Amino acid sequence: MVNENRTDFPNSGAVNSIKSLAGKAEAKIFGYARVSSIDQNLSRQTDALMKFGVAKEDIFTDKRSGKDFEREGYLDLKKRLRRGDTLVIKELDRLGRSKEMVKNELKWLKENGIRVKILDIPTTLTETEGQDWVFDMVFNILIEVMSSIAEEERLMIHKRQSEGIASARERGVIFGRPMIVKPDNYEEVMEKVFSGEITAVGAMKVLKLKRGTFYKMRKTYYGGDDADIN
Repeated sequence: MVNENRTDFPNSGAVNSIKSLAGKAEAKIFGYARVSSIDQNLSRQTDALMKFGVAKEDIFTDKRSGKDFEREGYLDLKKRLRRGDTLVIKELDRLGRSKEMVKNELKWLKENGIRVKILDIPTTLTETEGQDWVFDMVFNILIEVMSSIAEEERLMIHKRQSEGIASARERGVIFGRPMIVKPDNYEEVMEKVFSGEITAVGAMKVLKLKRGTFYKMRKTYYGGDDADIN
């Protein structure tokens, strides 16, 4: 599908058009499409990519959640991308669901000299032949916007969590580990432990308590060190 023997050329700049790509053997244009589940259809995205000029064999796809970038199709795509290549996607959220992760991925692509064209964001489609600073400016603005959105997303999640916790507490929901209820025969059994009538292990069995819970309860009600009973 892709010539694995291609080599990088550091000063190639951004890939500027489908026609110019055809004239540069080293630079390629790739497409990426993603849906979240296997029963969803990719054709809406792949049709748009091919209409834009991406060859069918150069479109990589995934039918997986965008919660992370551990996706077979996308990882395969990244192995093939070279400096000077162009990556085309239909919408920015096809890269991923987390705004913070998408921002970091955009940074990685920029640092590796890969231009990203997003069909639903016309400014990313602007041709900048001989004016790479325009592409850099557009890309930097996009990254800054993604950073702002990611921060807003984090604040909104935190706000919703705080509101949810407050609402739950008003309804009497108790958070954290449930308290261990002291067995009714606890004092009676512990007296036998202290008198040497039974061992601590025997007491655990009688009280039906795990070792950690037994010693924690013993320290709570009687104080002292674990070593003074056995």
